[in-house]
Amino acid sequence: MNEQFPQSTPAPLTPQEERQWAMLAHLGVLANLFSGVLGPVVPLVIYFMYKDRSRYVAYQSLQGLIFQLIWWVGGGVLTGIVWAITGTLSAVLIGLLCIPVACVVSAMPLVALVYGVYAGIQCNQGQDFKYWLIGDWFRGTLNG
Repeated sequence: MNEQFPQSTPAPLTPQEERQWAMLAHLGVLANLFSGVLGPVVPLVIYFMYKDRSRYVAYQSLQGLIFQLIWWVGGGVLTGIVWAITGTLSAVLIGLLCIPVACVVSAMPLVALVYGVYAGIQCNQGQDFKYWLIGDWFRGTLNG
């Protein structure tokens, strides 16, 4: 037969239980040390379990949740952004330190142009000209 069970309202928490659950809601931040991101779950679960039984626990657990979302999750995101900016600036500063090397490398075509003109003049004057480092190697290849 259909018996309807009367809905019982949950019993309010004792002052000691309120303090205990409020403390655990705030200490949920310690769960972040082990999981990295599950700390906000602790006050959220406590809120949903005890919101009807204690306004104090509901208030404290919501505070713990918002605190962790701002300072732990938001702080983690901000930390990531700051390190990304730091890395980018480090790359720029390293790039600044590499400017002299880039200038030397950029001057290589000009050096080759001047050296080629010199070689042409030397050959035009009837001298046997060898390029530095490659002259002997190339000559050996031609002579077989």
